[in-house]
Amino acid sequence: MAAADDLKFQEFDDAANLLAANPDATTISIDEPVEIPKNQHGRLQETGREEDDELLGTDDSDKTELLAGQKKSAPFWTFEYYQTFFDVDTYQVLDRIKGSVFPVPGKNFVRLYIRSNPDLYGPFWICATLVFTIAVSGNLSNFFIHLGKPTYHYVPEFRKVSIAATTIYAYAWLVPLALWGFLMWRNSKVMNIVSYSFLEIVCVYGYSLFIYIPTAILWIIPQKVVRWVLVMFSLCLSGSVLVMTFWPAVRDDNRRIALATVGTIVLLHALLAVGCLAYFFDAPELDFPAPIIPAHNGTTVITKSH
Repeated sequence: MAAADDLKFQEFDDAANLLAANPDATTISIDEPVEIPKNQHGRLQETGREEDDELLGTDDSDKTELLAGQKKSAPFWTFEYYQTFFDVDTYQVLDRIKGSVFPVPGKNFVRLYIRSNPDLYGPFWICATLVFTIAVSGNLSNFFIHLGKPTYHYVPEFRKVSIAATTIYAYAWLVPLALWGFLMWRNSKVMNIVSYSFLEIVCVYGYSLFIYIPTAILWIIPQKVVRWVLVMFSLCLSGSVLVMTFWPAVRDDNRRIALATVGTIVLLHALLAVGCLAYFFDAPELDFPAPIIPAHNGTTVITKSH
């Protein structure tokens, strides 16, 4: 029978000799998993989470975006498909309106308010309200300008409603469509460009127009200085929402292309505001025809009005 010493494994003897020579050496048991220190593990997780949040948004936004995509999986020819675009509550709409009126510096409007559940309910009714506000306020402004003139007779201009509707809805849909196509094209050229969906861009443009509703009401004041101050103020608020939203999408592109894109966005937004003010409120003075007063002798007398 073999002795007990003959049955010893050579590896165990070597390990015992190494431990005897260096008693301070660190040993790892194969039965216990290797643990990373909690503070180091927490720092690694926080660093990774900050990078992900900066590039892609929070984990919650990704989950809610995935759930939103699952809800919108119905065929596009069904009523349920379009119903999901209006599936938003009052608190969400009010929160997004507040975010468009009081933009947070350095915060992306899409990631902060829209990405969890983009909707068309708010943009549709904001545009509709803005159309009637501009049309009605423009008529009232024209009335107050010529009030007191004996030759002036007020006639409502209903065509302003159709003109305002065409202008506002064309801007709120065609400009986002062009911008979405441009971003998709640049995304194929530069792979690290942040992309937005068409619905998200429409949502941003729709909510950015809300500030013009109270501005159009205040445009009734027949003072050009006040009107232009209101234009600049509202343009700075709504324009900042668009800049802070779309600058991250183009900043990794060519510098000139990025600046030209943001400049075009602000320029079109300014043209809408200035165009509405110039056409609906700063109407030129009307040259009224001189009234014809019949005389007692059968002749007519034409009086001049100034």
